[in-house]
Amino acid sequence: MENKSDIIITKKIRRVTFYSIVSNVLLFVVKLLIGVFAGSIALITDGIHSLSDLTTDFAVLVGHRLGSKEPDESHPYGHGRLETFSAAFIAVVLTMVGCGAIYYAAVQIAKEKVSEYSNAVIMAAVISIIVKECIFWITRKAAIESHSSALYANAWHHRSDSASSLAVVIGFISLKIGFRYGDQIAAIIVGLMIIYVSAKIISRCLSEFAESSVDKKTTEQIKQIINANPSIRSWHKLRTRTVGREIFLDLHILVDAALNITAAHEISEKLEKSLRENIPRPINIVIHIEPDVDGMRK
Repeated sequence: MENKSDIIITKKIRRVTFYSIVSNVLLFVVKLLIGVFAGSIALITDGIHSLSDLTTDFAVLVGHRLGSKEPDESHPYGHGRLETFSAAFIAVVLTMVGCGAIYYAAVQIAKEKVSEYSNAVIMAAVISIIVKECIFWITRKAAIESHSSALYANAWHHRSDSASSLAVVIGFISLKIGFRYGDQIAAIIVGLMIIYVSAKIISRCLSEFAESSVDKKTTEQIKQIINANPSIRSWHKLRTRTVGREIFLDLHILVDAALNITAAHEISEKLEKSLRENIPRPINIVIHIEPDVDGMRK
């Protein structure tokens, strides 16, 4: 059963993703219609990008839903990797969008087609920049607070959409100063930027699949919590890894050898409680208790 913190996080993820879905539907329709009417390849690509954002919005919801399932007999460590797969899927979509933007812009240059702009095109692009930047910061904040890799990937998908709209504006300005292929060059630059962002997201996913430890800030926080417990005389073999949003942690602690099993267990329970209260994400803890005698310290 989800605890209160998990329920709050789930509601937050669903809420920001709902905002994203609504904005993406509206932007896709507006940019596609105006792009076709005005003959702007960059704005049409921008509109398709908004549609791809809609796809990744659903990937976030599905990934979080499946990744939050309780452990079962087949998955005793939970289903958190499914959320990581969701983030990887979003990165793949980003890569496809980036490659598509580069390809179609290159085709337009080869055909020597020059885009034409209207005031409606620029207005659509500016509105898109404003909306997508707002959604980016809202989604990024929620991703950091929830430690959701899928939501973080989707935030950067919003940022790349904002950048592609900026490319339309740059293309318009370049045409005004006499550079005829500014629209296409801007689309290529955005495509490369999108691919770069997707590569970073995939790198993060591969790092998690490779059982990498948690970030340095969280590791230091864990060490401070352990050191703050006066009943723990020493500790070693601290290991951490991430599975979706959850941290898996195990370590060995040394306690007074004269303590009985019940007292030693209480020290372990107190440490677990402190870790769960101070680490702002789900945490799975295994503690091995050892007597503080000669030869046990590492």
